[in-house]
Amino acid sequence: MAAIGNGQSGAAFDPVLTSVMANRLDGIVREMSNTLLRAARSAVINMARDFSCAITTGDNQLLSSAEGLPVHIFGSHLQSASMTSLHKDLAEGDAFLHNDPYLGNTHPADHTILVPVFFEGEHLFTACAKAHQADIGNSIPTTYHAAAKDVYEEGSLVFPCVRVQRNYQTIDDIVRMCRRRIRVPEQWYGDFLAGIGSARIGERRLKEFCAKYGKDTVKAFIRNWLDYSEERMTQAIRKMPKAHLVNEGRHDPFQPFLPDGVPIKVVVDVDPEAGVIELDLRDNIDCLDCGLNESEACTINNVLTGVFNCMDSDIPHNSGSFRRLKLLLRENCVVGIPRFPHSCSMATTNVGDRLVNITQSAFAKLADGYGLAEGGEAMGAGYAVVSGNDYRHGNSAYINQLVIANNGGPAGPKADGWVTYGIPVVGGLMYRDSVEIDELKHPIHFTTLRLMPGTGGAGRFRGAPGTEIIYGPRKNEMTVLLPCDAQQNPPKGVQGGANGTPAAVFHVSSNGNETKLPNVFNLVVKPGEKIRGMDNSGGGYGNPLERDPKRVLHDVLENWETMERARDVYGVVLTGSVADESLAVDMMATRARRGELAANRGA
Repeated sequence: MAAIGNGQSGAAFDPVLTSVMANRLDGIVREMSNTLLRAARSAVINMARDFSCAITTGDNQLLSSAEGLPVHIFGSHLQSASMTSLHKDLAEGDAFLHNDPYLGNTHPADHTILVPVFFEGEHLFTACAKAHQADIGNSIPTTYHAAAKDVYEEGSLVFPCVRVQRNYQTIDDIVRMCRRRIRVPEQWYGDFLAGIGSARIGERRLKEFCAKYGKDTVKAFIRNWLDYSEERMTQAIRKMPKAHLVNEGRHDPFQPFLPDGVPIKVVVDVDPEAGVIELDLRDNIDCLDCGLNESEACTINNVLTGVFNCMDSDIPHNSGSFRRLKLLLRENCVVGIPRFPHSCSMATTNVGDRLVNITQSAFAKLADGYGLAEGGEAMGAGYAVVSGNDYRHGNSAYINQLVIANNGGPAGPKADGWVTYGIPVVGGLMYRDSVEIDELKHPIHFTTLRLMPGTGGAGRFRGAPGTEIIYGPRKNEMTVLLPCDAQQNPPKGVQGGANGTPAAVFHVSSNGNETKLPNVFNLVVKPGEKIRGMDNSGGGYGNPLERDPKRVLHDVLENWETMERARDVYGVVLTGSVADESLAVDMMATRARRGELAANRGA
């Protein structure tokens, strides 16, 4: 069983003081995040916000994560635990670089700076600043190496929680190593300093926090806050029906390594009487000889994300609430605890996105009103890693992870899917690149970026539509590397909702001819050529014939839906036209049309 949290008995509970102190910690995490956002150099960090900050306790419990990406921060305590285990001589002024997926990190691309925070000689907190890098020294120019048969072919620089500062002074050995191996050394070094600065801001503010309230009050707060969080989760589970749920999904085939794709299974047991949800992932295949294996941290992060997506949004996300979630994992499992040297290069996406989706959609099997549909999970053309030489700057090398895609969010029992969703593991919390800034930073040109009407998974509540994106190099050739998914197995709808649309990626030649690309490719795109991508939409929730006709009308007016789908999928008959703003619902014709469609579908 994976240890997610440790219960502790609480002292006298002052709800007002506890709330004030908890919000102050979230404020510190947000200040850390703003520091990293403003100081970093890589577009993937300072524009896409592919980073997260968190605070753990001295005894390695996740305490505060604010708006951190769930795929990054739910397992932060695993990384701080490796720091305290490996370094018995922790001292004020230390800082550690940790990106080892076998010691609690997510995947090698996520460089984490850990700073132990001391007050009156005692290690009370650890400030954690994690950021996805533009380059990590992989054998090919990407931080996502799906085809790597092991960590050696992956080639990334891996730092198993190594000390990079002592007495607040940087240890230059590590910096020199990274400068030698990373394709954009100055860019990496700027991001490294931003991570250090973020964690040091956290350290400074946490010391002020302790000085204001005193050590004893701080310790009592930690116990009370985690206990309160556990009780909130317990009460939420007790409102659910007792159930044994089995849900399955499948990552697309990946030739020639995985001709049948990757089957994934989660078994969920809801025990309202005990106030516990057990999630069993042991009945899955062994680790694979490619980069799609989940790290232990990502397995935990992504399954917990699927659970929290189905809970009250104000339940705290920390080790207290984690106590009521029991994960059963096994070693050498594609969604468990990886066995070295299997690569976890893709651990934060792809199979991880599938884990989020099958967990949250499992809860939809409880009854109408629970769970979510599956969200768009294609790491499509808008998430490609682009690299080459920039003719505008003396042909200097550039490399960046694009985050300009827009998979459609999943529908829920009370709302439509979120348009600016991204992928399940981030759930709309990342920013999307600016077309203009991407074009300023790199010699790339975007010709199209648009939502596609009529693509959302239909339902009583609909999944958000997918996106089309087209881009290519301005002058020099550009390498585009992409590990896509959901071209063959799109996001599923639940409770009678329709599936989302599949993804697709095409290579467009200079004469306009299109060639469909496989899920995983590494392609040199020449001047005049383009990449065209279609992202997933989200799955729908509930019967489309039960959708409020006014919502269907709104969708057509917004160009998210088509007149044809309004009539043939939702059974809503519209009169008038969009052009002269006379479009309206014919309620009598709609009732008749829905009756006709219901009879046909029943047959």
